[in-house]
Amino acid sequence: MSIQRQEIEAIREGFSKSGYICNTHIATAIFLAQKLQKPILVEGPPGVGKTELAKATAEFLSLPLIRLQCYEGLDESKALYEWKYGKQLLYTQVLKEKLGDLMEGAEGLTESLARLHDFDDTFFSEDFLEPRPLLKALWEENGSVLLIDEIDKSDDEFEAFLLELLSDYQISIPELGTIKARSAPIVFLTSNNSRELGDALKRRCIHLYIPFPESELEQKIIAARVPEIDEGLRKQLVAFVQGLRGEDLKKHPAVSETIDWARTLLLLHANELDADLVRNTLNILLKFQDDIENIDGELNALVSKARGA
Repeated sequence: MSIQRQEIEAIREGFSKSGYICNTHIATAIFLAQKLQKPILVEGPPGVGKTELAKATAEFLSLPLIRLQCYEGLDESKALYEWKYGKQLLYTQVLKEKLGDLMEGAEGLTESLARLHDFDDTFFSEDFLEPRPLLKALWEENGSVLLIDEIDKSDDEFEAFLLELLSDYQISIPELGTIKARSAPIVFLTSNNSRELGDALKRRCIHLYIPFPESELEQKIIAARVPEIDEGLRKQLVAFVQGLRGEDLKKHPAVSETIDWARTLLLLHANELDADLVRNTLNILLKFQDDIENIDGELNALVSKARGA
């Protein structure tokens, strides 16, 4: 086995120890992001583990996780920095009180303005800067994992604003100039595909798509997250969820909801699936009443098939 393959396998095993079960494809993307120092754009249905991947990476590498939750209208004052206006105002009052001492001995308007200009530079220095997630990630001395969550919920303008950060791990602040990362962060951008992202952003990233897991992988995930559950019941519940995902639903159950359902069945001391048990707990898996009602006619068949598995 090559050194590269060994490193990829070490990532996969390291994630597994922290409870995040992934395949070689995902571990390879993490390996490449580290070596190439490129961000990862993680796309896929909601609830398949995109956000958890960033958390698992931070835990595996023992790095701080810095998270920016995106939403419509997000701008740089919330994502990058703000000035500490209260502190600036306080220092302005102090300057007024000390203005006479400051100007003492100044010869002419030019020298007086020069002294005031020095204070202007002080007001717009790092001492008066309130860092937000993006700037915090750049200022981490030993690196960090930066999670830009649900980038597809932000505006096109914010997406364009991120390009400098994603290309060169630096940002520009008009009053301070260009601030480069002290140590390049590992950057994750997640998307639920609610809108198409721009080509410029995609070019800067390693693309990783995480689909719903196949049965074998989902059983491993449940075994890692809910180890107390009986193996037979675990196989049945995963088979049932896999069957639900084959139905025409508004929202298919995510992996996170499969985990919640496994914990629910464990809490109810279930030994195997039956139609009444499933019907009474189906709201853990399905989040739309229309889906629950539409699946009711197929419920007995889905349960029988899952028990046969």
